[in-house]
Amino acid sequence: MHPYAPLNVTVTTPRLELRGATDDLLEALVPLVRAGQADADPPPFDDPISLYEDDADVRVQKWLRAVWRARARVEADFWRLGLVVVLDERPVGIQDVIGIEFAAFGTVTTFSWLAADSRGHGLGLEMRQAALQLAFDGFGAAEAGSDAFVDNAGSNRVSERLGYARNGTEWAARRGEPALLQRWRMTREQWLPRRRDDITMTGVEACRAVFLAPS
Repeated sequence: MHPYAPLNVTVTTPRLELRGATDDLLEALVPLVRAGQADADPPPFDDPISLYEDDADVRVQKWLRAVWRARARVEADFWRLGLVVVLDERPVGIQDVIGIEFAAFGTVTTFSWLAADSRGHGLGLEMRQAALQLAFDGFGAAEAGSDAFVDNAGSNRVSERLGYARNGTEWAARRGEPALLQRWRMTREQWLPRRRDDITMTGVEACRAVFLAPS
């Protein structure tokens, strides 16, 4: 057991596991980040994002600093739970659950990437279902949001299949150029009929105590 409770969270589905992003698991992802396995065409992330760094070593250093910085920030209006996607004991990506004004509104959003050689097998859908189970069942969220550039067909397809409702669009910078984001929203009431009974979670109560403790 890690002394920092959020690193002990696990969410297990029949296909994969989300595990708290310990330094050991992050180290196992470094070769994927160095190889550019997190990127895709068209580019999936908004700026600034360290995964777009051209120099592979700089990319890794900035990515790790960003993960550690997010891990350390726990405030009433923001927390971020970093989870590593593990498939057959091999780390293959990231699935984060982010609380934004959670104490006031019960809202979360998600962020993820999956190694290029693991895409196209339904894992993105499974990851998001696990994240939603954690958000709604584990943290008691009222609603979950997601966004993706309009040309990111994979992410938008996942949101649509899971029953999110379209929630407008907005502009964001992508590699220095403006690009349109599609926003998605799912309420607890929309999620409940889709709740799965084959997803298990551990370590959530102790994590909640860290994130939701009075400031």
